[in-house]
Amino acid sequence: MKQERKIIGFKHYYREFMQTLNAGEQRKIHYVLDMLATQERISSKFVKFICDGIYELRAEYESNIYRIFFIFDGDCIVVLFNGFQKKTQKTPESEIKKAIQLKNEYYGSK
Repeated sequence: MKQERKIIGFKHYYREFMQTLNAGEQRKIHYVLDMLATQERISSKFVKFICDGIYELRAEYESNIYRIFFIFDGDCIVVLFNGFQKKTQKTPESEIKKAIQLKNEYYGSK
């Protein structure tokens, strides 16, 4: 049996994002996070590789789409960074740059 991945949030970014969401939106994001933590493979509907070791977790709730950037640190830890509500087809470049900056900050703080 595969070991469950440990999920940690880097600094306050993920927690602050989650506080802006209602209970249903939070439940949907936690549902996708649980899949990410426990399943060996997860559908590209829920996870997409962005660049530079950064992935995007995707959750849809009542026709709103939410994205949270994360990286894999080692075999079993998922580190969550900034989140946002997606309003356009393309992931905003500013959000990707912020995720890259946070990833570098995370590795710099280890």
